[in-house]
Amino acid sequence: MTKLSVNINKIATLRNSRGGNVPNLLKVARDIESFGAEGITIHPRPDERHIRYQDARDLKDVVTTEYNIEGNPIQSFMDLVLEVKPTQVTLVPDAIDAITSNAGWDTIKHQSFLKEVITEFKNNNIRTSIFIDTDSKLMEAAAKTGTDRIELYTEHFASEFDKGNKQAIEPYTEAAVLAHKLGLGINAGHDLSLDNIKFFKENIPNLAEVSIGHALISESLYLGLQNVVNMYLHRLC
Repeated sequence: MTKLSVNINKIATLRNSRGGNVPNLLKVARDIESFGAEGITIHPRPDERHIRYQDARDLKDVVTTEYNIEGNPIQSFMDLVLEVKPTQVTLVPDAIDAITSNAGWDTIKHQSFLKEVITEFKNNNIRTSIFIDTDSKLMEAAAKTGTDRIELYTEHFASEFDKGNKQAIEPYTEAAVLAHKLGLGINAGHDLSLDNIKFFKENIPNLAEVSIGHALISESLYLGLQNVVNMYLHRLC
């Protein structure tokens, strides 16, 4: 079964919009785990507009499943991850002012940098994953960085699937096959939803984990958080 890791950034955004501590991020994380999710994901950004660095520290004592911290490995992010020591760190090449992730790594151009960063995290027993597009050359270069996993950037698939283009899955299937041959674990995320997750899962061999936030929280406004978590779990089994 593919693991479901729930990104709780949007919960932090809602909390921050009014100040105070409603909704309580830590309680939501506990509840999501109790509903059956196998992981909690956060993506702190330098301006702390949703997840704050202190949230990352506080969640360390709360999350009992897999704890995944995503972000661009600038020095402050690296220091945070090395302090918290989550289960997994997912490296994402976000610009500082990015609204959301919009590209995977150029693992050829940034190979030396990624290798250095990944070595430091792995020396601290933190599993590493690289956010990446489906290009085979980038996948082969990713394997040379020493990363444990790759995370397929799925925005293009989701956009095309919404238009009825199911063939958009093909590059992702091919990338997953290649990644497995290269000895890389396979994660995926970005714009995956209740509408497309079952089809995606059925066509991606050896899919270890999906990280879903925006769609899942949005769907929960209508259907309820516990119900939506279980709907995802059902589609991933």
